[in-house]
Amino acid sequence: MNSAFNTPIRRKKVRLQDASLLEGPMLLLKSIRGFSSYRSLMWLACVPLALFGLGLFNLSAHASEMPELNAAFLANNLWLLVATILVIFMNAGFAMVEAGMCRQKNAVNILAKNLFVFALAVTAYWFVGYSIMYGDPIAAGWLYFNGLFFDPSVSAELIGEGGLVPTVDFLFQSAFAGTAATIVSGLVAERVKFGEFIVFSLVLTAIIYPISGSWQWNGGWLSELGFIDFAGSSIVHSVGAWAGLVGAMLLGPRLGKFVDGKPQAMPGHNMAIATLGALVLWIGWYGFNPGSQLAMDQWVPYVAVTTTLAAAGGAIGATVISTVTSGKPDLTMIINGILAGLVSITAGCANLTMAGSWLAGLVGGVIVVFAVSALDAAGIDDPVGAFSVHGVCGIWGTLVIGLWGFDIQGDGTALGFLVGGGLNQFFIQVVGCAAYAIWTVVTCWIAWKVIGGFFGGIRVTEDEEIAGLDIGEHGMEAYPDFASAGN
Repeated sequence: MNSAFNTPIRRKKVRLQDASLLEGPMLLLKSIRGFSSYRSLMWLACVPLALFGLGLFNLSAHASEMPELNAAFLANNLWLLVATILVIFMNAGFAMVEAGMCRQKNAVNILAKNLFVFALAVTAYWFVGYSIMYGDPIAAGWLYFNGLFFDPSVSAELIGEGGLVPTVDFLFQSAFAGTAATIVSGLVAERVKFGEFIVFSLVLTAIIYPISGSWQWNGGWLSELGFIDFAGSSIVHSVGAWAGLVGAMLLGPRLGKFVDGKPQAMPGHNMAIATLGALVLWIGWYGFNPGSQLAMDQWVPYVAVTTTLAAAGGAIGATVISTVTSGKPDLTMIINGILAGLVSITAGCANLTMAGSWLAGLVGGVIVVFAVSALDAAGIDDPVGAFSVHGVCGIWGTLVIGLWGFDIQGDGTALGFLVGGGLNQFFIQVVGCAAYAIWTVVTCWIAWKVIGGFFGGIRVTEDEEIAGLDIGEHGMEAYPDFASAGN
């Protein structure tokens, strides 16, 4: 006799629409013909395992063809990867300086631009920019191209010679491209449309910057001429500054910046974050300049020291001059003085003595104070002093090699005419500065005008500017729980 306790328990069949999140995938697979049994599901589970094993086999087979990794190869690539991370982290510094020196109502917009533009810059540079900058010659000395994307393969010869793998080289170079685009953001801050700025950044990092960069760093005509720009005072910083200056002039000044032709102070809302941003940039510059050695050798610490001395000189120069001209030391000028010193040494960090580096930074710190005033006098609105720092001091940093530079890593020959090297190097540096200025101004003017014509202008409406770009462009506020003041 069977009792109720001995009756076989039948599991209730669960319908797909009633299944839980955990039951759903299994029911869906079972509904497909051929996957109704657990044995079929077990075979299915073996597929990714098999693919993983095949991948390891191919990797092992490829690796077996390669020589043993030597110390030079590992050190060079590890150092450049660390330097790349430092340069990428500079984006945080740029965002903090720009946001802190601008008004509260535009903080979200500035942070969004600085964050998103690097993602776009890396993508554009990966897609075509790197190929244009370091590709094969199409018009020798002037234009290069090697197809879309880049070849990441590593050869046995490259490992044996301790060379850089293409992937780490690409990362390092893409970080520089992103820096050029980020500089533009500071010059057009608080009145440019977000979308139009993004489109311009794509054009800059995919085409304009790579073409001009190839003239020097891919053995182009400036390199053949003997032009020296070790880490990019002109190639990166002045190109970004000229591109931003064209945008700032086409945009016009912010509302209220000039009253009866006289510039009005528009203080930043958070000097603490701007100061922290300056320190982040200073640290990041140890990737920017020493990383440009492209190897871990005895000159890396030397370049790091010249970079430090120039930053210190820039801070001192700007502080002294701002105190003399305004009666009190201006924190914004101390910040810009540090950055001016760093930009001033970027081209010549491997070609100046330690004393010469400090002096170059000191002069840069002095120049930046007067450059900010000169731009105001010209009616150009540069909210954070980006052109004064990256443009004017980028030119100065390039020219100083022709004043008191040396071939330090070579035979020690004097290059600058003030140290007995003649005028030849100075004139070559002038040609390089002029070439980058002319190229960038012309191409960026065309780009800004085309983008503005296609999208109906590059400036936000007056109402959006008054309310703040955070609301108008992003529909949010940086500090929603605090009453806004000084907007």
